[in-house]
Amino acid sequence: MSTIYHNPQCSTSRNALKMLHEHGEEPTVVKYLETPPSKSELKQLINDAGLSVHDAIRTREAEYKELGLSKDLTDDELLDAMVAHPRLIQRPIVVTDKGVRIPRPMELLSEIL
Repeated sequence: MSTIYHNPQCSTSRNALKMLHEHGEEPTVVKYLETPPSKSELKQLINDAGLSVHDAIRTREAEYKELGLSKDLTDDELLDAMVAHPRLIQRPIVVTDKGVRIPRPMELLSEIL
């Protein structure tokens, strides 16, 4: 069973969902802007993807600058910002039985299909 933390407005997220379907997956779709993961869930997803918290944050979003976020903040501070402002969460996050990936680039998704 697979899950995708999805933003339908994002082409990368739409492409990841399409790729899951092409591989016979019928993932649970979590529209994370409407239903963001909890801080502990997000921390676990990022850890399972093998990324740092800062690597999983969208640094080009206006909120990143407006909130004064940087690499110098603690993981807890960054996670708090991501949960409060889910637009900051790098997308999509894909979970399968084989692992977790944020497929940027998209080729990373094939590692867990």
